[in-house]
Amino acid sequence: MYSEADPINELQKLTVSLRGGFERRQGCLVFYFTGQLDAYSEKQFNSYVSDVLKANPLSVVIDLTKIDFIDSSGLGAMVQTAKQCKKSKRSFLVVGNPRVVQTIKLVRLEEFLHLVSDLKTALTQLAA
Repeated sequence: MYSEADPINELQKLTVSLRGGFERRQGCLVFYFTGQLDAYSEKQFNSYVSDVLKANPLSVVIDLTKIDFIDSSGLGAMVQTAKQCKKSKRSFLVVGNPRVVQTIKLVRLEEFLHLVSDLKTALTQLAA
């Protein structure tokens, strides 16, 4: 479990190909990930995000701007996180780089995942 007193200073190694962390910014949780969100890392991604969400009842931004690759398993993990946030009545937004955005739009999940152009926009929307 993650407590509010534990700031995450560097990204945790979730798998060989995925690192992640989070911080509290403007009253929400901002998750940061680097590497690949795919079939090899989606279980660890889901587990990590779920554990943090259980300990923190805040709105969520998933920052995927440093993700090199996302596949259908990674998209499934994002959908699962969106559903978990909806169930717990918290706002949820995703920010991605052009490659991630293209993949999300290709499968028409941009509205379901509440895709926004950048982190500043995401934080502004959640603050409104």
